[in-house]
Amino acid sequence: MRKATIQIRKDDETVIEEAARGFVRAWKTGKSDADVFTFGSPAQLFAVLTPKRWAMIERLQAVGPISLRGLARALGRDVKRVHEDAAVLIEWGFIERTAQRKIHVPFDVIHADFDLRAAA
Repeated sequence: MRKATIQIRKDDETVIEEAARGFVRAWKTGKSDADVFTFGSPAQLFAVLTPKRWAMIERLQAVGPISLRGLARALGRDVKRVHEDAAVLIEWGFIERTAQRKIHVPFDVIHADFDLRAAA
């Protein structure tokens, strides 16, 4: 099972420490933490994962590999806009293209990991 984790880390030092721990873990186990998507703020997260892009991810998880046209039809959206959104999601690594040029979500589970804390 392949799992992706989405996280928000505002503190640069925390991001560096987590990256270092991930590197050491990958070095020792031979497994990468490459399926971690780290955003610097909620605004950045929601700029990348807009509601329409999130709906694309959900639909792709439900139907499996599909053409862009097929996905646009399934979502009731314009092909050009679906193509634009797919390009962003491919660039970030949330979706991928198959050898047959279909798009799919390579993850069985996508987990969000972030806290909203009150000021101390």
